[in-house]
Amino acid sequence: MTTDEDELYDADEDPYALALRSGRGPVYLRLVDGRRIRMPVHRWHEQPTVADKTVLERCIGPVLDVGCGPGRMCRALLSRGVFALGVDIAPRAVALTTAQGGLALRRSVFDRLPAERGWKTVLLIDGNIGIGGDPQGLLRRCGGLIAPTGCLVVEVELHDVEERYNARFENLQGQSGPFFPWARLGRRALNSIAADLALSVTDQWSSGDRCFATLAHQGSSFDCPDAGRR
Repeated sequence: MTTDEDELYDADEDPYALALRSGRGPVYLRLVDGRRIRMPVHRWHEQPTVADKTVLERCIGPVLDVGCGPGRMCRALLSRGVFALGVDIAPRAVALTTAQGGLALRRSVFDRLPAERGWKTVLLIDGNIGIGGDPQGLLRRCGGLIAPTGCLVVEVELHDVEERYNARFENLQGQSGPFFPWARLGRRALNSIAADLALSVTDQWSSGDRCFATLAHQGSSFDCPDAGRR
């Protein structure tokens, strides 16, 4: 029997699609050194959490959500009257986002994107600072996407860490994909990379066990709101 779930999933998709299969049990990021990190897949498919809402409060449209997954943030922003577009390399992520009323493109953040240098907010949350395994290159690229007065909202690890490695997705049924480059950063490493790229850390905050920061071009008339101004 073919279900809607099966129609949205293609076994030949990028291994990231394994992490988008809601209800199929936990999905892990397996590192080449043997470590295993459980991915918060359940959060991707639910309504925005309290921590997510601290991010939403800081978003000025138009917003670009890099690595949008099933699109919970895009949909939440649209429901608030804030234009938001998701980008993701996984066809399933884009299909889920659009099927539930969001807007998304199947594209890498390193591909040509609409309105480059025109986005007021670019999101890199849910671990997406790790995309490509090169946080400096990723932040340089995202800095080139925002408007002169725009901001990046970045989620980092709660503890100080700076790791670059190869990893792959796997589940409890033994399914896995090929290795790909990934990275993890804490606040200290983010601050150092931002300074090298002439980006200013304009706000830092934690909510529960999650940690975030906003970055803007140095010398810009930065106008992303902080929580106290909302």
